[in-house]
Amino acid sequence: MPMVEEEPRVYEIRIHGCPTSQEALALQVPIERLLCPDPDHAPPCEIPWSFTLTGEEDTDASTAFVLGVYTSSARATQVADRVRALVGETRTVALSEGEAGEWEELVEQYRFEKGWARGSGAL
Repeated sequence: MPMVEEEPRVYEIRIHGCPTSQEALALQVPIERLLCPDPDHAPPCEIPWSFTLTGEEDTDASTAFVLGVYTSSARATQVADRVRALVGETRTVALSEGEAGEWEELVEQYRFEKGWARGSGAL
């Protein structure tokens, strides 16, 4: 029986415990290199991704760095594990399903790049 590939969806990988937004933003470049080691590669990226910052729900004194990815559950888990290894044990990394409407650019990027990879969306 052929294996059915899981439909991608939006996942959020939250890195908790950044005392300032500047410290949270300092994680951006290392995580970008983790996801895309060669920024000059031909598109598409293997996994569409984007970043945002948010305040922690339980305190105003901390910022969460949020990585949004559009992929399968298994791949999102792998990315979260890689991010966890990158940031170390000083911060909590949590994976959860995200709201597609809040990460609409990831869904559109996936659709565009999937079409482009098949030759139907060439520029």
